[in-house]
Amino acid sequence: MKTEVAKAENIKRDWYVVDAKDVVLGRLSTRVAGILRGKNKALYTPSVDTGDFVIIVNAEKIALTGRKLADKIYYSHSGYVGGLKEISAGKLLEKKPEDLIKKAVKGMLPKNKLARAMLSKLKVYAGSSHPHEAQQPKILAL
Repeated sequence: MKTEVAKAENIKRDWYVVDAKDVVLGRLSTRVAGILRGKNKALYTPSVDTGDFVIIVNAEKIALTGRKLADKIYYSHSGYVGGLKEISAGKLLEKKPEDLIKKAVKGMLPKNKLARAMLSKLKVYAGSSHPHEAQQPKILAL
């Protein structure tokens, strides 16, 4: 019996669309991160990007549990002295709801070059429409 290792040129990538309306952020992020990594396929290989494309719509209507809208803080630093910036999850949801979901999914992927390639297959939109109808995405129910 031989173990089959996936090759990048032999991978068939599917497209999935997920409606984030009233879905808890963490639950959505874990499912999406698994699909981006390719863990839903029988030919999963950790060192090869075997994942599929994921489109998330209605990002502005995502749910957070508890007091996370006020208490959860996202930090970024410009690299200069005193350049630490912070924004709460509630304000980030108002300004850029796409970034809130991307940050959550990015934190659940491995920290390497492969994860950056996986994250590029994630498409997030605040509204209910997306420009990827030509790819005929399948609806993924959570």
